[in-house]
This record gives sequence, structure tokens and C-alpha cells, in this order.
Amino acid sequence: MVLRKHELEAKLKDDIELVKSGVLRDENPLDTSDEFNELLEACRKGNLKRVQELISAGVNLNGKDKFDYTPLILASLCGHYELVELLLESGALAERDTFQGERCIYNALNDKIRNLLLKYDYSKSTDPLQPWAAHITSLLSRHVPKTSDIVLQEASESFELHKFLLSARSPYFQRKLAEAPETATWKLPHSIPIEAFRLVIRYLYLGDIPRELVDTRSTTTEEDVLTGVDKISKQLEIEKLWEAILSGDDRRLARQRHQDEVNRAQQQIEGFFRDKVLGHKMFVDPRKVDEVKWPRDNSMFADCLLRADEEGADEETDGEEHPQESNGIPIGPAGQLQEQNGVKKPRSVLYPVHKAMLIRSPYFETMFSSSFREAQQSDNLHVVKVDCLPEVLEIVLTFLYTERVECPLEYGLDLLYVSDMLFLDKLKTKAAVAISTLGSGNNNILIDRTRTQDGNEVEVEVEPINVYDVIHAAWNLRVQRLEEFAARYLAYRLEDYIDEEEFADLIKESAARLKTREETDTIELLDDIRYYLSERFRLRFEDAGLDDMLDEEGEISAEAAEALASHSNGIMASVDISQDGLQGAQPESGTVKAAAPAIEGREGVMRTLDGKVAEDEFASDAINYQILLRKIDNVLEKLKLDA
Repeated sequence: MVLRKHELEAKLKDDIELVKSGVLRDENPLDTSDEFNELLEACRKGNLKRVQELISAGVNLNGKDKFDYTPLILASLCGHYELVELLLESGALAERDTFQGERCIYNALNDKIRNLLLKYDYSKSTDPLQPWAAHITSLLSRHVPKTSDIVLQEASESFELHKFLLSARSPYFQRKLAEAPETATWKLPHSIPIEAFRLVIRYLYLGDIPRELVDTRSTTTEEDVLTGVDKISKQLEIEKLWEAILSGDDRRLARQRHQDEVNRAQQQIEGFFRDKVLGHKMFVDPRKVDEVKWPRDNSMFADCLLRADEEGADEETDGEEHPQESNGIPIGPAGQLQEQNGVKKPRSVLYPVHKAMLIRSPYFETMFSSSFREAQQSDNLHVVKVDCLPEVLEIVLTFLYTERVECPLEYGLDLLYVSDMLFLDKLKTKAAVAISTLGSGNNNILIDRTRTQDGNEVEVEVEPINVYDVIHAAWNLRVQRLEEFAARYLAYRLEDYIDEEEFADLIKESAARLKTREETDTIELLDDIRYYLSERFRLRFEDAGLDDMLDEEGEISAEAAEALASHSNGIMASVDISQDGLQGAQPESGTVKAAAPAIEGREGVMRTLDGKVAEDEFASDAINYQILLRKIDNVLEKLKLDA
């Protein structure tokens, strides 16, 4: 149940006291940076593209300004539904038991946004790293496929662990394993209770600290366990373990400290990933990949090599053989680019990776759990080829290791296909979000691409996106978000696409997606384009105060458009629009008057899409809307389709 206003004020007072006393951390700290202010401004205006760019740049989504406004509150207050959805998916806090969360719901502009906030999975929004942390914890109990490479042994019990994770989480293990990366077993001292080792290992693997430190059947006392934990934590240099143990009684404090530990672990593993995986990638001649021999006992603790080829590497491999270079195989950390006749030669890139993180993908999990060659033990690491560019594979690996996604628009479609191939639904969704936000360009409805003056078109931003590729990807991969984005994109730029042959082919292909098409069936893509086209002009009419000229479906009749364009000698025309359309011109009060008519011979004459002069911008909008609808009908007639 949503709190009342006076209850919100009491909740704010309680939260402030807990923060001042140091019991709780401020979830929404004051942020006065220029980047955060730019994020707030983008949220006010509903600029999806800029918000996505700032999110990728690492701007704090949960900060607040001096008026206690967060980005989510502003997006909710200003009525930007898609932006609210994006912020929630990116980790914006929306907890209903906090002041800011309740305020966000209370200030929602409409029921659509309010229902989104009420129905949203709040655990997902407050802890976006939960799936990543859960996978790390699951490695302790997962035995198929085998990913562990070191065993900690005690007289009564042993623990199968992972060198890369121990090295990333503990400075002590980092030093010891760097000196002896071939270490396969580690004996534990008998003087420390085994329960203490279990607790420390569970902490390193991001598991919850149990309230009961010892089992009722155990002969070990809780004091002995705590003493052992103290010794281990000092030796492994993980002092934060004590904070996790002491916060066990307070659920809210325990959750906050667990989130802090997960964030700390993410930074540690990200540092290891960038140093050991990306920092040791190898550039190899595509024809010599099979000659690469990498032993299992390596300083990166890698147990697999992933291969991605630069563009053109396949043609290089399949083409004629080139003379062998005298300097051998060009492997090692990223060196100088090889060139032949002044042209860079395409290469294969190999990444030393860890199966423990790759199996977050069901594709790799199945591969390493089966009888395939990649799952078999060998003296040297197997090379697994992934059919994508190295830049795209690095985005995938960054997600698998750190849960972070930063996808430039140019790699959006490639990432979409690769994430679908690897069954990474969350990454697939992130790729779709990147395409639909970064590809939206300047989606300001007040910038009309049909508006011309004296034959000079208004300059608009050119987007580096092929909408035909996007819609085909949406159909092939069944991504509803991209289908809607492509329809909106086409509707807001319809005059640029309607006369192209590819557009007609696209409509024909959309119609053919129904296996048994009946005369009464519509064309889904065309219906969506008509809807967003109506929205495009409806929003302009509403902004201009002409919304009473639209019927319930947001359309204006051809007669109304003609009436608006038929003004002459600077005389304002008045029309009376009923539910069924134009009934006739009535010079009575309550009618809509055309504003700012253009006078013949004066600069600023408005022209429609067919090149004719319109008296004013409102008449131009109405005529352009009808022109575009007629062009859609002409396309259908040309294709002999009914819709």
C-alpha cells in the first residue's frame, strides 16, 4: 500500500536519523557534479539517448540534487514511461519502504507509470548484481562441468576452489599463487576449526553469513570459530569479514553490507579480468592458430582460450596461401600491427578465460558438460571459436565476468545475435536497450522532419543505424522491444523511407509472416507505423492546442486538412469538428483558428511534402499527415495487399 503524504514525511525523518547515526548508508547521496546535473536535465526532457550514454559513463543513477530529486523521480514526474523503464532496468532504486521510493510512486504523472513502478521487480532494481553474485556462490556446489583447479585440504574435509577467484579476492592468495601458479593442493592447519574455514570460503564466494556459526551437533564452540576466523581474516587480509558477521542480526544492515561486499568483489574481479584476460590477449595469424600451445599451469589460471577473428580473417584463411613470415608466430600481448603493402592484415585474437565464468552461458555450460572435445582434459588449452568480432566478444566477456555492459551502437546488432547464440537473455535485453535508446537519436517531437521553409529543409540529425537490419533482427530473434522501436523510427522518418523499394519489400515481408493470410488480416508492421505516425502528429497538435480537431483514434480527416490549407488573403478559417469528422466551416466562437498565417512575399512560407505552399504550420502538419497516409495506401495498392 502506498504511504500517505504525512507518512512519507515521517519516513524521511526516520531515514535521516538512521543515516546520521551511521547505522545506514545514504542510498541517495547528494550529487552536485556537472554529469549528474546533465543526467537530471536529460530525464526532464526525456532524452533516452543521452541518458543511456550517461549511464554507460558511470553516472550515479541514485544520487539526488539539492531539492531531493532523483533521476527516477524526475522521469516519473515528467511522464517519460520508456525512460522510467530504462532507469529501473539499469539499477535505479525504487524501494517502497523508503522515502524516495514512495515519493517516486506518489509523483507519477499517470497510472501507466505508477503501475510500472508498483509491478516492477524491486529486488532486481535494488540489487542488479544478484544473478552475478549467485553464480559465484553456486561454484562452491557445482561439480559438472568441473571448473575448480585447486583443492584446500583438511583432515576431515576438502574444498574444491578456483585460483582466479582466490587471487582476485585475497591479496595473500594473489601473492602466493603468483609465485607458484602450478599449485594444485593447499593443506589447511589443524589448529583452526573447519567451521572457520567454511565461513571464510563462503564469504569469499559471496555467500550469506549464517546467524548460527556452529551446528548444534558440533563439539566446536562459537568462540573457537570466531577466534579461527580472526586468524584467517588477518592472514588473508580480508578484514571486512568481521563487519559481515557483526551485521547478522539487523536484516537491513546485513543486506546493505552484503551489497557493499558484492560491489567490492565486482571491482576486484573486474581488475583481475582486465589485467589477466584482456591484458594478455594474443594476436595470431589466422592460419597459425592451431600452432598455439598454451599449458594449463599458467599465471592467468586460464583453462580455455576463446578465439574471435577480425573482419576479413576468414577470407584470409580461405584464400591463397601467403609466404611464411621469417619471424614466426606473432603471439604475445598486443604488439605492433602487422602490415602488408601498407594494409593491415586481419588477425585472430585469443583470450585466456576461465570456464567457471563462461558457464554463465548455457551454451558454454552444455559444451563443457558434454563429450565434446572442448570438455576433455589435455596438456594444452583448447581453443574455442566464437563467430563474432573481437570487440563484440570483449563486451560479452566483460558481462560474464563483471555484469557490466557498455555497448556502442555500431556493435549493437552483432551483440544481439551473439547473446542470442549464447542464450544470454539479460545481455540480449541490454543490447536491445542500447539499440533502441542510442539509435533513437533526437526524438524530440517538436522537431518536425516535414517542416520546410522556402524550400529549405530543416537540418536533422543523421543516425548511424540501418533500420531494415534492426527490424529483421527483431523478427528473427523475436525481440518485441526492437519491433516497436523500428516501427516508431520509421513513423517519425516516414517521408525519408516511404518511397524506397526496400520499404515496400519490408511491408510485403511483414504481410508474408502470416502463414495463412485472410482478407481481414492486417499487417502488423504497418499497423504499428500508422499508430506511431498518428502519435507523432497528435503530439504536435496537442502541443499547439489543436487536440480538439482529432477524433478518438487521433486522426484528422482529409476534409479538415483541406479546410486548413484553403485560407486565403490572410483570413483565419474556423472549423467545427465533430466526432465523425468535418461538418462544415462555422464562424462561431469556440472554433480553432490558424495561428500566424504566412503573408505572400514574406519570408518563412511553409511548404508541404508535395512542395505546395501552406498558409501556416498547422495546415502544413494536417496536410503532411494525410500525404503520408495516402502514400501508405499507394504502397499497399502497388503490392496488391489489403490492410
